[in-house]
Amino acid sequence: MTTRPTGIGVIGAGFISGIYLTNLTTRWEHVRVVGIADLVPERAQARAAEFGIAALTIAELLAHPGIDIVLNLTIPAAHADVCEQVIAAGKSVYTEKPLALSRDQGRHVLDAAHERGLQVGCAPDTFLGAGLQTVRRLLDEGIVGEPVAFRARMTTHGHESWHPDPAFYYQPGAGPMLDMGPYYITAIVALLGPVRRVSAMARATWPQRTITSQPKYGELIEVNTPSHIEANLELESGVPGTLMTSFDLWDTEHCSFVIYGSEGSIRLPDPNTFGGPIRVLKAGESTWADVPLDHGYATNSRGIGIADMAKSMQVGEPIRASGALGLHALDVMLATLDSAEQGRHIAIASTVERPASLGPVSPEDVAPTHTMTYRGETLG
Repeated sequence: MTTRPTGIGVIGAGFISGIYLTNLTTRWEHVRVVGIADLVPERAQARAAEFGIAALTIAELLAHPGIDIVLNLTIPAAHADVCEQVIAAGKSVYTEKPLALSRDQGRHVLDAAHERGLQVGCAPDTFLGAGLQTVRRLLDEGIVGEPVAFRARMTTHGHESWHPDPAFYYQPGAGPMLDMGPYYITAIVALLGPVRRVSAMARATWPQRTITSQPKYGELIEVNTPSHIEANLELESGVPGTLMTSFDLWDTEHCSFVIYGSEGSIRLPDPNTFGGPIRVLKAGESTWADVPLDHGYATNSRGIGIADMAKSMQVGEPIRASGALGLHALDVMLATLDSAEQGRHIAIASTVERPASLGPVSPEDVAPTHTMTYRGETLG
């Protein structure tokens, strides 16, 4: 029996919509992008013309009979509200990270979808890329033995030197943990399982930041959320680890991510990417060895999460980049901030099953039918 392609509608025509639309309109035959809407109609019209899809109003998109899943690319503060509007319209939803800005909002989204028999998916989907899926295989095969601990850190000196409008990153609902934490926590859970409890310390090193990018050069940003967080995470399996996210550090490495095992260690790729490199140090050896990638989607494959969601819905299997995974990541991130403020361990109320590995990928699933570029990056 053949199944028609799953219809996708997009709400939000900002910067990130470009890579999603590039991939969703070329890489997977089982999905079809129907249309796009934005609060600024001109943005939707420009994206629609670029990708050969319909420019719709939000009301038209929510009522469209050919749309099964809505891709929510709005600003984080609107994620939960837009998800609830989509669900009320009788459609499943896949949202950019984070799922919401509070646990209650996130739970309400999942409960509303459950009541209506609909599905919720949530970014990031980078854990489905070739890099972290190869790491998943290595761990499942026990190449470094039993996991003992992990260490992850994301360091940068903030956004005010390059971003055209960086003030948002220093307000509640953002900061380095809610902005970049989803990539690291989702990867940790996908590889090692859910988190049981956290303890953390945090600070805002500078109460103000000066914008040195255009067009707001010289403007001051009031910093109203921690900009440096160091957290200890204990997994349900008992494995402990550390996660540091910072907008306050001068560092050229940016990402460091290691899983330590009883028989060796694995250096992971940046979880905000889809490829490598991956390196393994076996017990008793002194040299790290490169490990080739053995799964598909090594290039920028944003959209694989919603494509996998559509396939899972077609065949009745659990969604990998699920709303439940997004809620657990949100719970953990907020717990780090709560712990730093309250000076105590915070138990994580939510849990989630470790998502299934993506498995072998056929060549036609790995690359588009022709070479493309996006923002100077070759895709495929």
